[in-house]
Amino acid sequence: MTTQTRIPMPTPPRPARLLALPGVYAPQHDTALLTRALRREAVDGASVLDLGTGSGALAVAAARQGGRVTAVDISRRAVLTARLNARLTGQSLTVLRADLTTEAPDGPYDFVISNPPYVPSPSPVLPRRGAARAWDGGPRGRTVVDRICEAAPKALAEGGVLLMVHSALCGVDASLTRLREAGMVPKVTDREYIPLGPVLRSRRAWLRSQNLLGADENLEELVVIRAERR
Repeated sequence: MTTQTRIPMPTPPRPARLLALPGVYAPQHDTALLTRALRREAVDGASVLDLGTGSGALAVAAARQGGRVTAVDISRRAVLTARLNARLTGQSLTVLRADLTTEAPDGPYDFVISNPPYVPSPSPVLPRRGAARAWDGGPRGRTVVDRICEAAPKALAEGGVLLMVHSALCGVDASLTRLREAGMVPKVTDREYIPLGPVLRSRRAWLRSQNLLGADENLEELVVIRAERR
């Protein structure tokens, strides 16, 4: 009888933990949902534009898949954070400070990815500083989302793909309609229900007064929209 000796396999190195400086959006459920959707795409060798990169988590994920990534954010701290995380993870990224849409680098790109500010806010004016700039999206949560729906087709090459995550609170059908009107072929590819976070809980009464949240609703639906430019 032959005795087999089990040789222990080396433990794979853990991925470096991403930093998030104060005031910069740290990766959460929406980041993870969009990252999973991105893994299904043929990113290797493709050009990728990450609009509103925040910590750079999505940009790093795209670079790990072999993408040639340009990431932009209007926040100086976000730009610094994304650059630090690129170095921390050993990924090559171009990170620029620019408006999400009006000053984005010229394309065309094979992919545009975005986790934009989408939380409905009582204020009609988007914050110009502070952590809320990463999530406040105007009274219906669509101020930045609508800009991306308009800008993405112009930034994409023919056959290029937009991947965007946002809350159902800001209107899934509205995004699909806007993208169709812009010449895209959109669909919802991923959905996930999560407990209301601290920002939504703090606005629960206002959201209910705006008919954006039901009286008994305690979950938020996140969606990933995939839209292809024909």
